[in-house]
Amino acid sequence: MVIVFFIFTVVYLHYQNNSLSTTKHTIRSNRIAQGFDGYQIVQLSDVHNKSFGKNQSRLIKKVKELNPDLVVVTGDLVDRRKYNDTPILVLMQEMVEIAPVYYVTGNHEWGSGKFDNLEEKLIHLGVHVMRDSHVVISKGEEEIQILGIDDPSINADEHHAEYSIAKWAIEDSLKGMKNKDSFKILLSHRPELLSLYSQFDMDLIFSGHAHGGQFRIPMVGGLVAPNQGILPEYTSGKYSEGNTTMVVSRGLGNSIIPQRLWNRPEIVSVTLSSLVD
Repeated sequence: MVIVFFIFTVVYLHYQNNSLSTTKHTIRSNRIAQGFDGYQIVQLSDVHNKSFGKNQSRLIKKVKELNPDLVVVTGDLVDRRKYNDTPILVLMQEMVEIAPVYYVTGNHEWGSGKFDNLEEKLIHLGVHVMRDSHVVISKGEEEIQILGIDDPSINADEHHAEYSIAKWAIEDSLKGMKNKDSFKILLSHRPELLSLYSQFDMDLIFSGHAHGGQFRIPMVGGLVAPNQGILPEYTSGKYSEGNTTMVVSRGLGNSIIPQRLWNRPEIVSVTLSSLVD
Protein backbone atom coordinates (compact mmCIF):
# COMPACT_ATOMS: atom_id res chain seq x y z
CA MET A 1 0.00 0.00 0.00
CA VAL A 2 2.83 2.40 0.83
CA ILE A 3 4.49 1.64 -2.50
CA VAL A 4 1.24 2.28 -4.38
CA PHE A 5 0.77 5.60 -2.59
CA PHE A 6 4.37 6.57 -3.36
CA ILE A 7 3.98 5.75 -7.06
CA PHE A 8 0.68 7.65 -7.23
CA THR A 9 2.28 10.70 -5.59
CA VAL A 10 5.23 10.72 -7.97
CA VAL A 11 2.96 10.38 -11.02
CA TYR A 12 0.60 13.08 -9.78
CA LEU A 13 3.39 15.56 -9.06
CA HIS A 14 4.88 14.89 -12.49
CA TYR A 15 1.47 15.56 -14.02
CA GLN A 16 1.13 18.83 -12.11
CA ASN A 17 4.53 20.03 -13.39
CA ASN A 18 4.29 18.86 -16.99
CA SER A 19 0.70 18.61 -18.19
CA LEU A 20 -0.08 21.69 -20.28
CA SER A 21 -3.31 23.59 -19.73
CA THR A 22 -4.87 26.31 -21.89
CA THR A 23 -6.85 29.22 -20.49
CA LYS A 24 -8.98 31.34 -22.81
CA HIS A 25 -10.12 34.91 -22.22
CA THR A 26 -12.10 37.42 -24.25
CA ILE A 27 -11.33 41.13 -24.02
CA ARG A 28 -14.15 43.42 -25.17
CA SER A 29 -13.63 47.12 -25.82
CA ASN A 30 -15.03 49.88 -28.00
CA ARG A 31 -11.38 50.86 -28.63
CA ILE A 32 -10.79 47.64 -30.53
CA ALA A 33 -11.31 48.41 -34.22
CA GLN A 34 -13.65 46.15 -36.18
CA GLY A 35 -10.73 44.81 -38.20
CA PHE A 36 -9.33 43.28 -35.00
CA ASP A 37 -12.57 41.65 -33.90
CA GLY A 38 -11.70 38.00 -33.27
CA TYR A 39 -7.96 38.70 -33.23
CA GLN A 40 -6.19 35.88 -31.35
CA ILE A 41 -3.20 36.44 -29.05
CA VAL A 42 -1.32 33.59 -27.38
CA GLN A 43 0.78 34.37 -24.30
CA LEU A 44 3.74 32.31 -23.09
CA SER A 45 5.54 33.25 -19.89
CA ASP A 46 8.14 32.06 -17.39
CA VAL A 47 9.43 29.08 -19.35
CA HIS A 48 12.63 28.93 -17.28
CA ASN A 49 14.47 26.68 -19.78
CA LYS A 50 11.76 24.02 -19.55
CA SER A 51 11.07 21.58 -22.37
CA PHE A 52 7.69 20.05 -23.13
CA GLY A 53 8.45 16.98 -25.21
CA LYS A 54 11.30 16.45 -27.64
CA ASN A 55 12.14 19.78 -29.30
CA GLN A 56 9.20 21.36 -27.44
CA SER A 57 6.81 19.26 -29.53
CA ARG A 58 3.90 19.23 -27.06
CA LEU A 59 3.99 22.97 -26.45
CA ILE A 60 4.34 23.77 -30.15
CA LYS A 61 1.39 21.51 -31.01
CA LYS A 62 -0.83 23.24 -28.43
CA VAL A 63 0.02 26.70 -29.75
CA LYS A 64 -0.55 25.66 -33.36
CA GLU A 65 -4.00 24.36 -32.45
CA LEU A 66 -4.91 27.83 -31.12
CA ASN A 67 -4.02 29.39 -34.51
CA PRO A 68 -2.89 32.76 -33.07
CA ASP A 69 -2.49 35.99 -34.99
CA LEU A 70 0.19 37.06 -32.50
CA VAL A 71 2.36 35.42 -29.83
CA VAL A 72 3.53 37.45 -26.83
CA VAL A 73 6.23 36.26 -24.44
CA THR A 74 6.36 37.99 -21.06
CA GLY A 75 9.77 37.24 -19.65
CA ASP A 76 11.87 34.63 -17.88
CA LEU A 77 12.47 32.48 -20.92
CA VAL A 78 15.65 31.34 -19.17
CA ASP A 79 16.54 30.67 -15.55
CA ARG A 80 19.48 32.49 -14.01
CA ARG A 81 20.37 29.58 -11.71
CA LYS A 82 20.51 26.93 -14.43
CA TYR A 83 20.96 28.92 -17.62
CA ASN A 84 20.35 26.96 -20.82
CA ASP A 85 19.05 28.76 -23.88
CA THR A 86 18.89 25.71 -26.19
CA PRO A 87 15.27 24.67 -25.47
CA ILE A 88 14.23 28.33 -25.59
CA LEU A 89 15.74 28.94 -29.00
CA VAL A 90 14.11 25.77 -30.33
CA LEU A 91 10.76 27.04 -29.04
CA MET A 92 11.14 30.55 -30.42
CA GLN A 93 12.27 29.26 -33.81
CA GLU A 94 8.99 27.38 -34.09
CA MET A 95 6.87 30.21 -32.68
CA VAL A 96 7.98 32.70 -35.34
CA GLU A 97 6.79 30.23 -37.98
CA ILE A 98 3.31 30.27 -36.42
CA ALA A 99 2.81 34.02 -35.89
CA PRO A 100 4.77 37.23 -35.20
CA VAL A 101 6.41 36.98 -31.76
CA TYR A 102 6.83 39.93 -29.38
CA TYR A 103 8.97 39.44 -26.27
CA VAL A 104 9.95 41.37 -23.15
CA THR A 105 12.53 40.49 -20.53
CA GLY A 106 11.95 39.14 -17.06
CA ASN A 107 14.17 39.40 -14.01
CA HIS A 108 15.94 36.13 -14.80
CA GLU A 109 17.28 37.37 -18.13
CA TRP A 110 19.01 40.20 -16.29
CA GLY A 111 20.02 38.03 -13.36
CA SER A 112 21.77 35.60 -15.70
CA GLY A 113 24.17 38.26 -16.96
CA LYS A 114 23.85 36.72 -20.43
CA PHE A 115 21.00 38.68 -21.94
CA ASP A 116 23.04 40.50 -24.59
CA ASN A 117 23.92 37.17 -26.19
CA LEU A 118 20.36 35.86 -25.85
CA GLU A 119 18.91 39.03 -27.36
CA GLU A 120 21.16 38.70 -30.40
CA LYS A 121 20.04 35.10 -30.93
CA LEU A 122 16.35 35.95 -30.55
CA ILE A 123 16.56 38.81 -33.03
CA HIS A 124 18.36 36.52 -35.47
CA LEU A 125 15.40 34.11 -35.24
CA GLY A 126 12.96 36.91 -36.02
CA VAL A 127 11.63 37.58 -32.52
CA HIS A 128 10.63 41.21 -31.89
CA VAL A 129 12.49 42.12 -28.69
CA MET A 130 10.59 45.00 -27.09
CA ARG A 131 12.76 47.24 -24.96
CA ASP A 132 10.85 50.28 -23.73
CA SER A 133 9.36 50.65 -27.19
CA HIS A 134 6.15 50.34 -29.16
CA VAL A 135 5.06 49.05 -32.56
CA VAL A 136 1.89 49.50 -34.59
CA ILE A 137 -0.03 46.43 -35.76
CA SER A 138 -2.15 47.43 -38.75
CA LYS A 139 -5.03 45.96 -40.68
CA GLY A 140 -5.79 48.31 -43.50
CA GLU A 141 -6.32 51.70 -41.90
CA GLU A 142 -7.11 50.20 -38.48
CA GLU A 143 -4.50 49.54 -35.81
CA ILE A 144 -3.58 48.47 -32.32
CA GLN A 145 -0.43 49.39 -30.41
CA ILE A 146 1.94 46.88 -28.79
CA LEU A 147 4.21 48.31 -26.08
CA GLY A 148 6.90 46.41 -24.24
CA ILE A 149 9.15 47.32 -21.34
CA ASP A 150 12.25 45.74 -19.84
CA ASP A 151 11.88 44.17 -16.44
CA PRO A 152 12.77 46.93 -13.94
CA SER A 153 15.39 44.76 -12.25
CA ILE A 154 17.72 45.87 -15.07
CA ASN A 155 18.47 49.15 -13.27
CA ALA A 156 17.07 48.68 -9.77
CA ASP A 157 19.32 49.48 -6.81
CA GLU A 158 19.09 51.20 -3.43
CA HIS A 159 18.65 54.54 -5.20
CA HIS A 160 16.15 53.54 -7.90
CA ALA A 161 12.99 51.63 -6.99
CA GLU A 162 11.52 49.20 -9.50
CA TYR A 163 8.25 51.18 -9.57
CA SER A 164 10.07 54.33 -10.73
CA ILE A 165 12.13 52.42 -13.29
CA ALA A 166 9.00 50.84 -14.75
CA LYS A 167 7.33 54.26 -14.88
CA TRP A 168 10.24 55.73 -16.84
CA ALA A 169 10.22 52.70 -19.14
CA ILE A 170 6.53 53.16 -19.98
CA GLU A 171 7.12 56.84 -20.64
CA ASP A 172 9.93 55.91 -23.03
CA SER A 173 7.77 53.30 -24.77
CA LEU A 174 5.11 55.93 -25.48
CA LYS A 175 7.49 58.37 -27.14
CA GLY A 176 6.69 58.95 -30.79
CA MET A 177 3.33 57.21 -30.65
CA LYS A 178 1.10 58.97 -33.17
CA ASN A 179 -2.30 57.57 -32.21
CA LYS A 180 -2.56 57.28 -28.45
CA ASP A 181 -6.32 56.76 -28.68
CA SER A 182 -5.96 53.36 -30.35
CA PHE A 183 -6.15 50.11 -28.35
CA LYS A 184 -2.91 49.72 -26.40
CA ILE A 185 -1.44 46.42 -25.25
CA LEU A 186 1.46 46.51 -22.78
CA LEU A 187 3.83 43.59 -22.27
CA SER A 188 5.42 43.75 -18.82
CA HIS A 189 6.73 40.93 -16.67
CA ARG A 190 5.51 42.33 -13.33
CA PRO A 191 1.79 42.02 -12.39
CA GLU A 192 2.17 43.80 -9.05
CA LEU A 193 2.51 47.11 -10.92
CA LEU A 194 -1.08 47.16 -12.19
CA SER A 195 -1.82 50.49 -10.48
CA LEU A 196 1.06 52.03 -12.45
CA TYR A 197 -0.05 50.59 -15.78
CA SER A 198 -3.58 51.91 -15.34
CA GLN A 199 -2.23 55.47 -14.91
CA PHE A 200 -1.03 55.36 -18.52
CA ASP A 201 -4.41 54.46 -20.00
CA MET A 202 -3.29 50.99 -21.06
CA ASP A 203 -6.17 48.85 -22.30
CA LEU A 204 -4.67 45.39 -21.89
CA ILE A 205 -1.62 44.16 -20.00
CA PHE A 206 0.07 40.78 -20.35
CA SER A 207 2.18 39.80 -17.30
CA GLY A 208 3.67 36.72 -15.65
CA HIS A 209 6.31 36.45 -12.90
CA ALA A 210 4.00 35.09 -10.17
CA HIS A 211 4.02 31.43 -11.34
CA GLY A 212 0.37 31.22 -10.35
CA GLY A 213 1.37 31.42 -6.71
CA GLN A 214 3.29 28.12 -7.17
CA PHE A 215 0.84 26.13 -5.02
CA ARG A 216 -2.81 27.05 -5.60
CA ILE A 217 -5.12 26.54 -2.64
CA PRO A 218 -8.74 25.79 -3.61
CA MET A 219 -11.08 28.76 -2.88
CA VAL A 220 -8.05 30.87 -1.85
CA GLY A 221 -5.64 31.13 -4.78
CA GLY A 222 -1.86 31.22 -5.01
CA LEU A 223 0.29 30.65 -1.95
CA VAL A 224 3.41 32.71 -2.64
CA ALA A 225 4.83 34.89 -5.41
CA PRO A 226 7.99 36.95 -5.91
CA ASN A 227 7.59 40.63 -5.02
CA GLN A 228 4.13 39.89 -3.57
CA GLY A 229 4.88 37.51 -0.71
CA ILE A 230 2.38 35.18 0.96
CA LEU A 231 -1.17 35.00 -0.47
CA PRO A 232 -0.35 37.32 -3.37
CA GLU A 233 -3.03 39.41 -5.04
CA TYR A 234 -2.10 38.95 -8.69
CA THR A 235 -1.31 35.38 -9.73
CA SER A 236 -3.67 34.08 -12.41
CA GLY A 237 -6.40 35.28 -14.76
CA LYS A 238 -7.90 38.72 -15.37
CA TYR A 239 -7.71 41.79 -13.11
CA SER A 240 -9.09 45.27 -13.72
CA GLU A 241 -8.29 48.75 -12.50
CA GLY A 242 -10.14 51.64 -14.11
CA ASN A 243 -10.27 50.96 -17.84
CA THR A 244 -7.22 48.70 -17.73
CA THR A 245 -7.44 44.91 -17.82
CA MET A 246 -4.43 42.77 -16.91
CA VAL A 247 -4.03 39.12 -17.84
CA VAL A 248 -1.58 37.22 -15.65
CA SER A 249 -0.17 33.93 -16.90
CA ARG A 250 0.61 31.18 -14.40
CA GLY A 251 3.66 30.45 -16.53
CA LEU A 252 5.17 27.25 -17.83
CA GLY A 253 8.31 26.45 -15.84
CA ASN A 254 9.67 26.63 -12.32
CA SER A 255 12.64 28.32 -10.71
CA ILE A 256 13.78 28.15 -7.08
CA ILE A 257 10.68 26.14 -6.11
CA PRO A 258 10.80 23.06 -8.37
CA GLN A 259 7.23 21.86 -7.95
CA ARG A 260 3.77 23.13 -8.90
CA LEU A 261 0.62 21.94 -7.17
CA TRP A 262 -2.95 22.42 -8.48
CA ASN A 263 -1.27 24.86 -10.82
CA ARG A 264 -0.45 23.19 -14.12
CA PRO A 265 1.76 24.96 -16.71
CA GLU A 266 -0.39 27.40 -18.65
CA ILE A 267 -0.77 28.68 -22.18
CA VAL A 268 -2.99 31.77 -22.32
CA SER A 269 -5.17 32.59 -25.32
CA VAL A 270 -6.89 35.97 -25.58
CA THR A 271 -9.50 36.91 -28.18
CA LEU A 272 -10.12 40.59 -28.88
CA SER A 273 -13.77 41.54 -29.34
CA SER A 274 -14.77 44.86 -30.88
CA LEU A 275 -17.78 46.73 -29.51
CA VAL A 276 -17.71 49.14 -32.45
CA ASP A 277 -20.84 48.94 -34.61
